[in-house]
Amino acid sequence: MKSNVYESAVLINAGLEDNQIELILNRIKETISNNGGEIREIENWGRKRLAYVVQKNKLGYYAIFRFDSPPDLISKLERFYQLDENILRYLTIKLTSDALEQIDKDKIEEPKIIAEVEEIIPDTVDVEEVDELESDSSEIKQ
Repeated sequence: MKSNVYESAVLINAGLEDNQIELILNRIKETISNNGGEIREIENWGRKRLAYVVQKNKLGYYAIFRFDSPPDLISKLERFYQLDENILRYLTIKLTSDALEQIDKDKIEEPKIIAEVEEIIPDTVDVEEVDELESDSSEIKQ
């Protein structure tokens, strides 16, 4: 049977304990593996503030799974998502070869961007410099 590459983004209730979230993530991994899928990568984004309230929650735990699987796995996986009351939202898409190339390219460029930002933003701020900037700005206002 033909295998495709999929990406499944899952939003989990962030009010759960860390071990409960890990249990849900492990059950998702097992569902994929037991039904003929092979996990390529898992991105745990962690707890994030939601743009709007979802099922009375202001925070959510984000995880993204990239995996190879036959098409019939997707219906089983999404059925699992629907039955778990701690999974608030989910979205599963089929990745094209262009999308996979872009993901690989982004992985290479991400460390470069982080290094550039760290050069621009210093780790520590000198208190005297802040005082000088504040005094300079107060002189301009007058």
